[in-house]
Amino acid sequence: MPGRIEVSGRVAGRWQTATLTEIRRETPRAATFRFAVPGWAGHLPGQHLMLRLTAGDGYVAQRHYSLASAPDDSGHIELTLDHVAGGEVSGWFHTVARPGDRIEVRGPLSGFFAWPGDRPALLLGAGSGVVPLMSMVRHHRARGLTAPLRLLVSARSPEELIYAREYGAETTPVFTRSAPDGTPVGRLTAAHLAPLLADPPAGGWEAYVCGSNSFAEHASRLLVAAGQPVDRIRIERFG
Repeated sequence: MPGRIEVSGRVAGRWQTATLTEIRRETPRAATFRFAVPGWAGHLPGQHLMLRLTAGDGYVAQRHYSLASAPDDSGHIELTLDHVAGGEVSGWFHTVARPGDRIEVRGPLSGFFAWPGDRPALLLGAGSGVVPLMSMVRHHRARGLTAPLRLLVSARSPEELIYAREYGAETTPVFTRSAPDGTPVGRLTAAHLAPLLADPPAGGWEAYVCGSNSFAEHASRLLVAAGQPVDRIRIERFG
């Protein structure tokens, strides 16, 4: 079973200046923020970074955020942030930040949730948990990778489905509150996983689960019940 990917402590330990170049609205509560980071060393899909904001009075706030962008040589990275009620960092991004603003970033961090593109990947995400998984989907497309990849993404409604315009045949959306006509409403179930796990690709799936604590628990239990080996389930959770 492929294990943790090593992360360079020298690179990940260095703070770099990132300049905000673009803001794209994804849903009423989520937006993508694109940054130019000339010294960015590159990353693997699934990794995250540490972000640091410093106020005029010297107050410092730091947060971990998953990278949404696929690795490339453009010197740019993207983060997709929910506007969290009362969140000082997400609140600043959604109400104050403008192109040209500068922040500090450190990373990439963590090799456990990274996907190099060399193994079949079964991705399960909910809400903003889809962010690191979308980095994997984008990487898969940009490189024309042949390793099988499938994404099941859960959202409360089509209006709250982050990256809705980008999904293709590899993606199955699951809506828990409201859905388009003809689409069932409800949580992710064993029926969604059955066709994928009943006939897995050669070598089996490496499963990546990202979302709230409750979603991560629910999705991982479904995977295990369907026969996915526990040591081939990688989980990143928040909340």
